Amino acid sequence: MSANSFDARSTLQVGDESYEIFRLDKVEGSARLPYSLKVLLENLLRTEDGANITADHIRALGAWDSQAQPSQEIQFTPARVIMQDFTGVPCVVDLATMREAVAALGGDPAKINPLSPAEMVIDHSVIADKFGTNDAFQQNVELEYGRNKERYQFLRWGQTAFDDFKVVPPGTGIVHQVNIEHLARTVMVRNGQAYPDTLVGTDSHTTMVNGLGVLGWGVGGIEAEAAMLGQPVSMLIPRVVGFKLTGELPTGTTATDLVLTITEMLRKHGVVGKFVEFYGEGVAATSLANRATIGNMSPEFGSTAAIFPIDDETLNYLKLTGRSAQQVALVEAYAKEQGLWLDPKAEPDFSEKLELDLSTVVPSIAGPKRPQDRIVLANAAEQFKSDVRNYVADDDEAGKESFPASDSPATTNGVPTNPVTVTAPDGSTYEIDHGAVTVAAITSCTNTSNPYVMVAAALVAKKAVEKGLTRKPWVKTTLAPGSKVVTDYFDKAGLTPYLDKVGFNLVGYGCTTCIGNSGPLPEEVSKAVNDHDLAVTSVLSGNRNFEGRINPDVKMNYLASPPLVVAYALAGSMKVDITQDALGTDQDGNPVFLKDIWPSEAEVNDVVANAIGEDMFSKSYSDVFAGDLQWQSLSVPTGNTFEWDPESTYVRKPPYFEGMGMDPEPVSDISGARVLAKLGDSVTTDHISPAGAIKADTPAGKYLTEHGVERRDFNSYGSRRGNHEVMIRGTFANIRLRNQIAPGTEGGYTRDFTQADAPVSFIYDASQNYQAAGTPLVILGGKEYGSGSSRDWAAKGTALLGVKAVITESYERIHRSNLIGMGVLPLQFPAGQSADSLGLTGEETFSITGVTELNDGTTPRTVKVTTDTGVEFDAVVRIDTPGEADYYRNGGIMQYVLRQLVGS
Repeated sequence: MSANSFDARSTLQVGDESYEIFRLDKVEGSARLPYSLKVLLENLLRTEDGANITADHIRALGAWDSQAQPSQEIQFTPARVIMQDFTGVPCVVDLATMREAVAALGGDPAKINPLSPAEMVIDHSVIADKFGTNDAFQQNVELEYGRNKERYQFLRWGQTAFDDFKVVPPGTGIVHQVNIEHLARTVMVRNGQAYPDTLVGTDSHTTMVNGLGVLGWGVGGIEAEAAMLGQPVSMLIPRVVGFKLTGELPTGTTATDLVLTITEMLRKHGVVGKFVEFYGEGVAATSLANRATIGNMSPEFGSTAAIFPIDDETLNYLKLTGRSAQQVALVEAYAKEQGLWLDPKAEPDFSEKLELDLSTVVPSIAGPKRPQDRIVLANAAEQFKSDVRNYVADDDEAGKESFPASDSPATTNGVPTNPVTVTAPDGSTYEIDHGAVTVAAITSCTNTSNPYVMVAAALVAKKAVEKGLTRKPWVKTTLAPGSKVVTDYFDKAGLTPYLDKVGFNLVGYGCTTCIGNSGPLPEEVSKAVNDHDLAVTSVLSGNRNFEGRINPDVKMNYLASPPLVVAYALAGSMKVDITQDALGTDQDGNPVFLKDIWPSEAEVNDVVANAIGEDMFSKSYSDVFAGDLQWQSLSVPTGNTFEWDPESTYVRKPPYFEGMGMDPEPVSDISGARVLAKLGDSVTTDHISPAGAIKADTPAGKYLTEHGVERRDFNSYGSRRGNHEVMIRGTFANIRLRNQIAPGTEGGYTRDFTQADAPVSFIYDASQNYQAAGTPLVILGGKEYGSGSSRDWAAKGTALLGVKAVITESYERIHRSNLIGMGVLPLQFPAGQSADSLGLTGEETFSITGVTELNDGTTPRTVKVTTDTGVEFDAVVRIDTPGEADYYRNGGIMQYVLRQLVGS
């Protein structure tokens, strides 16, 4: 129950229903706040408990100074949690383990249940192995089940064992599209209260739901678990960037062109750690589908969230997607009552402002390696000529050409060239060269929730077929929509056969290409690319195109709208200027240009109006959690606790609660600690957390081999996040990590001071020796330690390696919080000091005293750090809130929550 210090509790009547609400106008200053901060303000009013959330926090938010740097910490309690399977599996593993720990403490295992609704969509596991055939979807689904049976059985158990936890099975859609089309409430109703729908999600692109007026963003698994179990998320009141939209998009442009323009602008401006909020008369002219596309790209321009207020467009979308009449009426009434309804003429108080006239947007793509590197479509071929030089080796070996920067004979019209003849399985031949488009993917995350760009792509395919065009034979073409609604409206409009004829057959409902699940290129194409070191390309309608992400054979990756993806599949090369050059020839040998097959705005709108209806969404989501026969036929353990398979290499019981009692052990000082790693500035969670492929000669690869897993079945670290044994071995093992204790090495190496002469060793192997000797470990870091994605395994792996404290110059907020959540002490060097300025080499033995003050219920501002070499300094303790102190005293957030639940 809220302390209700501001007498904000009130009643809202909507039709025959009455709801309890907390009125924002009871807080002085609330009217001038941006939409996003009003949502946070309501959150504080409703969850005020007098301890972690106080009246002073509420006043601080009401008195927000838009120009000040963030300093006031608040506790945000999301209404729900959403997960995808890669990041969600470890969350369910932890909950299952907590149940066993409760039973061991004499409690009721059933008490471990999400206190907030938690929903998972299995969308990251399908790989586009098969393509270009009518049965590609079915084949890929069967391969997916074969690879992931253990994980899916475990999730099926979780679906039945936990209350308020639901799983959307494989082959249904992607988490973000299912979220906006079905799961999002916009206004939540629970226990008689109505309040803004808010969430955290275990995927950075959770922000897609911002387009629906729902505040939420991506977090790591530790924060997601805590939120599921009722714990708030600690955060600073952010700066809010107002982005004003005016005018309307011109004919011939798409939502993708708009979002690439916005991404370029905001990345250049600098919005990391900030909220972005769209306002102005152009917002009303921006369709919900376009808003969702913009929201999805928030991680690409760096903001925490990118939100649109509620208006008539929101209501129309809720109606279209099958929300009940009462729900739609509640959203309207609540938003207007609380000042959350869009006023196109209003100018809220923002920290910073940008403006974009939509009429200035032009067709664009982005690449070859970052989403913010926008290229005007008309300049794309010319830009390729310049960029490709960065991707072609300058030597004469293995058939590679040599071309100095000037006057190279191995160029054509200034573009490096190395044509290679390829023989297809049917005996036909074709030629590929640098710039060949080898992957053309309409992939789900960003654009497939937008029917306008999807219909435009299908109409381009239709017109191409009618002109006698098809994809070039070296292009791997895939269609992976974000929900079944997409294929339903393609079928209804009669457009599916045309997509199939161009090669864009359905391959799955999942993330596929955008997260690297593009599957292999045809063997003959892959061989030609690798034998001749060709700089080939991909074109995809996703949101990320980082180097090495899309396909190991593809060096250059471009983001484009779905209709342009089809066009590039027809053209077959980035050397083709698709705005001027012919894409191919028709049946009579006449050249066919993009303008000949590009649909008009009226054509697209006509199909959208006639082919998409509320009934499609109602049908697709009527029984969305049930799954197909394959899902339903999985053998599933029963009971409140999970039956762990000791032979499983995917799902194993982690050791977090071994030996845990009801009362936490007193916090102790740290003595005799060794340094596991001494790292520089800007070490990201990608450097720390296991990710990507598992190499055979690493500790993780050796573990799998020892457990009978063939190398071809290693899968990825992402798919094995439910097995702590694999993940510990992959922590701090990033190939780009440079540990200054082991100079001259790159990767997961350190020096092992438990052995004579301290030889260079794998970090995992050294940690095992240290733990066997009872030696605690510390990490030394520089500035911005733990920046990047909020990866829970960056903290889990650190803790399980035996690290007791991390000492850095500064932290990224979420990773600092995650370390505390795993019982690791985050410390900071004194202002202006660093490991190097203090003369620390990492070879010292460390002692940290003063930590025991936490046992008295207070948090010390500093603790004393000393070394055996005589270095001494006062480290700042970065336990910033009373709640974080409780977590640390208990050895971590899961232990704290567990004791609270058993004790209650």
